[in-house]
Amino acid sequence: MSTPVIGVLALQGDVREHLVALAEADAQARPVRRAEELAEVDGLVIPGGESTTMSKLAVAFGVLEPLRERVRAGLPTYGTCAGMIMLANKILDGREDQETVGGIDMIVRRNAFGRQNESFEAAVDFTGVDGGPVEGVFIRAPWVESVGGDVEVLATHEEHMVAVRQGQVLATSFHPELTGDHRVHRLFVDMVRGA
Repeated sequence: MSTPVIGVLALQGDVREHLVALAEADAQARPVRRAEELAEVDGLVIPGGESTTMSKLAVAFGVLEPLRERVRAGLPTYGTCAGMIMLANKILDGREDQETVGGIDMIVRRNAFGRQNESFEAAVDFTGVDGGPVEGVFIRAPWVESVGGDVEVLATHEEHMVAVRQGQVLATSFHPELTGDHRVHRLFVDMVRGA
């Protein structure tokens, strides 16, 4: 597959920025809101935003169960910030009724790096991405508390896991789509091509 079709879950969050980053990384990018649109993509990005709102909207739009099924079936999926929370098998500090897609055997703590006014940028050494550290934008960012044995830790910040991968599922605590550096998106596009 020379130019994979990669969707961005367009229920809430920084959808446009991911569409731009994916296009710059040589993918055909399109928004996904419905199960029919999900069925047409080779990979999917779950963007940052507000994870409890995203969870509720995924249920309301009838896309949560189809998304779970596709991820279980091997759909390459990449989640940033709230998307990382959506891909966790378990979350801490979430709402009691908050649902996730799952896909990575990890426990994620919501808003672990602090509130909105404690947002920051940091250089992050990222395994699998050439060319030096990736600039991470952390906005009310989660971190990974623990992972199962099949999860590869790709990056840490201040001894907290901030990028992980399990099979065809990738997640970062931070927002690479906000920096103009599309290397993490290129890594994901390569994952989709190899699937």
